[in-house]
Amino acid sequence: MRNKLTKVLLAGLTYSALSVSAWAANYVIDDDQKGAHASINFKIQHLGYSWLTGRFNQFDGSFEYDPKQVEQAQITVNIDTTSVDTNHAERDKHLRSDDFLNVAKFPAAKFESTSIKEVADGKLEVKGKFTLNGVTNDLTIMAEKIGEGKDPWGGYRAGFSGTTKFALKDYGIEKNLGPASTQVYLDLHIEGVRK
Repeated sequence: MRNKLTKVLLAGLTYSALSVSAWAANYVIDDDQKGAHASINFKIQHLGYSWLTGRFNQFDGSFEYDPKQVEQAQITVNIDTTSVDTNHAERDKHLRSDDFLNVAKFPAAKFESTSIKEVADGKLEVKGKFTLNGVTNDLTIMAEKIGEGKDPWGGYRAGFSGTTKFALKDYGIEKNLGPASTQVYLDLHIEGVRK
Protein backbone atom coordinates (compact mmCIF):
# COMPACT_ATOMS: atom_id res chain seq x y z
CA MET A 1 0.00 0.00 0.00
CA ARG A 2 2.77 2.41 0.96
CA ASN A 3 4.65 1.66 -2.29
CA LYS A 4 1.52 2.35 -4.34
CA LEU A 5 0.95 5.64 -2.53
CA THR A 6 4.57 6.65 -3.11
CA LYS A 7 4.27 5.91 -6.83
CA VAL A 8 1.08 7.95 -7.09
CA LEU A 9 2.67 10.92 -5.31
CA LEU A 10 5.78 10.76 -7.49
CA ALA A 11 3.67 10.58 -10.63
CA GLY A 12 1.65 13.58 -9.47
CA LEU A 13 4.76 15.62 -8.74
CA THR A 14 6.27 14.73 -12.11
CA TYR A 15 3.06 15.69 -13.89
CA SER A 16 2.91 18.99 -12.01
CA ALA A 17 6.51 19.81 -12.91
CA LEU A 18 5.88 19.04 -16.57
CA SER A 19 2.67 21.07 -16.52
CA VAL A 20 4.47 24.15 -15.16
CA SER A 21 6.99 23.91 -17.99
CA ALA A 22 4.26 23.32 -20.57
CA TRP A 23 2.28 26.36 -19.43
CA ALA A 24 5.21 28.78 -19.96
CA ALA A 25 4.09 31.22 -22.66
CA ASN A 26 5.89 31.11 -25.98
CA TYR A 27 6.78 34.44 -27.60
CA VAL A 28 8.04 35.27 -31.08
CA ILE A 29 10.57 38.10 -31.08
CA ASP A 30 9.18 41.14 -32.89
CA ASP A 31 6.62 38.91 -34.62
CA ASP A 32 5.76 40.11 -38.15
CA GLN A 33 7.32 43.58 -37.87
CA LYS A 34 11.02 42.84 -38.38
CA GLY A 35 13.14 45.29 -36.44
CA ALA A 36 10.20 47.48 -35.49
CA HIS A 37 10.27 46.83 -31.74
CA ALA A 38 13.54 45.05 -31.11
CA SER A 39 17.18 45.86 -31.74
CA ILE A 40 20.64 44.39 -31.34
CA ASN A 41 23.19 47.17 -31.03
CA PHE A 42 26.94 47.09 -30.46
CA LYS A 43 29.80 49.46 -29.73
CA ILE A 44 33.57 49.26 -29.63
CA GLN A 45 36.12 51.93 -28.86
CA HIS A 46 37.89 53.57 -31.78
CA LEU A 47 41.56 54.09 -30.92
CA GLY A 48 40.52 54.90 -27.37
CA TYR A 49 39.21 58.29 -28.52
CA SER A 50 35.54 57.62 -29.23
CA TRP A 51 32.90 54.90 -29.63
CA LEU A 52 32.08 53.26 -32.93
CA THR A 53 28.47 52.11 -32.83
CA GLY A 54 26.36 49.85 -35.03
CA ARG A 55 23.59 47.32 -35.16
CA PHE A 56 22.39 44.15 -36.84
CA ASN A 57 19.33 44.92 -38.91
CA GLN A 58 18.09 41.35 -39.40
CA PHE A 59 17.48 38.82 -36.63
CA ASP A 60 14.76 36.59 -35.27
CA GLY A 61 14.10 34.26 -32.38
CA SER A 62 11.72 33.26 -29.64
CA PHE A 63 11.50 32.89 -25.89
CA GLU A 64 9.45 30.99 -23.35
CA TYR A 65 8.58 32.94 -20.23
CA ASP A 66 6.43 32.53 -17.13
CA PRO A 67 6.93 35.27 -14.48
CA LYS A 68 6.16 32.70 -11.76
CA GLN A 69 8.80 30.29 -13.07
CA VAL A 70 11.59 32.53 -14.33
CA GLU A 71 14.19 29.79 -13.99
CA GLN A 72 12.25 27.77 -16.61
CA ALA A 73 12.56 30.53 -19.21
CA GLN A 74 14.42 29.91 -22.46
CA ILE A 75 15.55 32.18 -25.26
CA THR A 76 16.98 31.69 -28.72
CA VAL A 77 18.17 34.53 -30.95
CA ASN A 78 19.46 34.14 -34.51
CA ILE A 79 21.42 37.04 -36.03
CA ASP A 80 22.04 37.60 -39.73
CA THR A 81 25.64 38.90 -39.58
CA THR A 82 25.46 40.08 -43.20
CA SER A 83 23.06 42.78 -41.95
CA VAL A 84 25.73 44.59 -39.89
CA ASP A 85 25.20 48.34 -40.17
CA THR A 86 27.48 51.10 -38.84
CA ASN A 87 26.10 53.79 -41.18
CA HIS A 88 29.29 53.63 -43.29
CA ALA A 89 29.24 51.42 -46.41
CA GLU A 90 32.99 50.84 -46.75
CA ARG A 91 33.40 50.04 -43.05
CA ASP A 92 30.45 47.64 -43.18
CA LYS A 93 32.07 45.90 -46.17
CA HIS A 94 35.27 45.51 -44.14
CA LEU A 95 33.34 44.17 -41.12
CA ARG A 96 31.77 41.51 -43.37
CA SER A 97 35.20 40.39 -44.58
CA ASP A 98 37.30 37.59 -43.07
CA ASP A 99 39.14 40.22 -40.98
CA PHE A 100 36.05 40.34 -38.76
CA LEU A 101 32.69 38.57 -39.20
CA ASN A 102 33.65 36.47 -42.22
CA VAL A 103 30.04 36.41 -43.39
CA ALA A 104 30.82 34.49 -46.59
CA LYS A 105 31.64 31.47 -44.42
CA PHE A 106 29.59 32.27 -41.28
CA PRO A 107 26.50 34.32 -42.24
CA ALA A 108 24.76 33.79 -38.91
CA ALA A 109 25.38 34.16 -35.19
CA LYS A 110 23.26 32.52 -32.51
CA PHE A 111 22.56 32.77 -28.78
CA GLU A 112 20.83 29.96 -26.89
CA SER A 113 20.20 30.27 -23.16
CA THR A 114 21.27 27.49 -20.82
CA SER A 115 20.07 29.01 -17.52
CA ILE A 116 18.16 32.06 -16.31
CA LYS A 117 17.84 33.25 -12.73
CA GLU A 118 16.67 36.31 -10.84
CA VAL A 119 19.38 38.26 -9.04
CA ALA A 120 19.35 41.45 -6.92
CA ASP A 121 16.87 44.25 -7.70
CA GLY A 122 14.81 42.18 -10.11
CA LYS A 123 17.63 41.76 -12.60
CA LEU A 124 18.01 38.57 -14.59
CA GLU A 125 21.22 36.67 -15.20
CA VAL A 126 20.93 34.92 -18.54
CA LYS A 127 23.67 32.41 -19.29
CA GLY A 128 24.03 30.69 -22.61
CA LYS A 129 26.05 29.67 -25.63
CA PHE A 130 26.93 32.36 -28.18
CA THR A 131 28.19 31.35 -31.61
CA LEU A 132 29.96 33.95 -33.77
CA ASN A 133 32.46 33.54 -36.61
CA GLY A 134 32.13 29.76 -36.24
CA VAL A 135 33.21 29.82 -32.58
CA THR A 136 30.94 28.97 -29.63
CA ASN A 137 31.61 30.27 -26.11
CA ASP A 138 29.71 30.79 -22.87
CA LEU A 139 28.17 34.26 -22.59
CA THR A 140 26.31 35.96 -19.73
CA ILE A 141 23.73 38.67 -20.36
CA MET A 142 22.55 40.90 -17.51
CA ALA A 143 18.91 41.62 -18.30
CA GLU A 144 15.70 43.09 -16.93
CA LYS A 145 12.05 42.88 -17.86
CA ILE A 146 10.72 46.18 -19.18
CA GLY A 147 7.07 45.18 -19.07
CA GLU A 148 4.33 42.89 -20.34
CA GLY A 149 0.64 43.15 -21.16
CA LYS A 150 -2.01 43.44 -23.84
CA ASP A 151 -1.33 45.47 -26.97
CA PRO A 152 -3.86 47.55 -28.99
CA TRP A 153 -4.21 44.79 -31.63
CA GLY A 154 -5.50 42.04 -29.38
CA GLY A 155 -2.15 40.43 -28.71
CA TYR A 156 -0.03 40.06 -25.61
CA ARG A 157 3.58 41.26 -25.43
CA ALA A 158 6.59 41.07 -23.15
CA GLY A 159 9.80 43.05 -23.46
CA PHE A 160 13.30 42.80 -22.02
CA SER A 161 16.62 44.61 -22.32
CA GLY A 162 20.10 43.34 -21.62
CA THR A 163 23.80 44.06 -21.89
CA THR A 164 26.90 41.92 -22.31
CA LYS A 165 30.42 42.10 -23.67
CA PHE A 166 33.00 39.79 -25.20
CA ALA A 167 36.58 39.88 -26.45
CA LEU A 168 37.15 39.80 -30.20
CA LYS A 169 39.92 37.22 -29.82
CA ASP A 170 37.53 34.82 -28.06
CA TYR A 171 35.70 34.47 -31.37
CA GLY A 172 38.73 34.11 -33.60
CA ILE A 173 38.84 37.78 -34.65
CA GLU A 174 42.54 38.61 -34.51
CA LYS A 175 42.52 42.00 -36.25
CA ASN A 176 44.59 44.37 -34.11
CA LEU A 177 42.58 47.54 -33.46
CA GLY A 178 44.74 48.72 -30.57
CA PRO A 179 44.68 48.02 -26.82
CA ALA A 180 41.52 50.07 -26.24
CA SER A 181 39.52 48.16 -28.86
CA THR A 182 39.59 44.53 -27.77
CA GLN A 183 36.08 44.34 -26.25
CA VAL A 184 32.71 44.53 -28.00
CA TYR A 185 29.69 45.68 -25.95
CA LEU A 186 26.21 44.49 -26.91
CA ASP A 187 22.99 46.30 -26.03
CA LEU A 188 19.87 44.18 -26.58
CA HIS A 189 16.23 45.24 -26.69
CA ILE A 190 13.81 42.34 -27.22
CA GLU A 191 10.03 42.48 -27.55
CA GLY A 192 8.02 39.35 -28.14
CA VAL A 193 4.42 38.65 -29.13
CA ARG A 194 2.80 35.69 -27.38
CA LYS A 195 1.68 32.87 -29.66
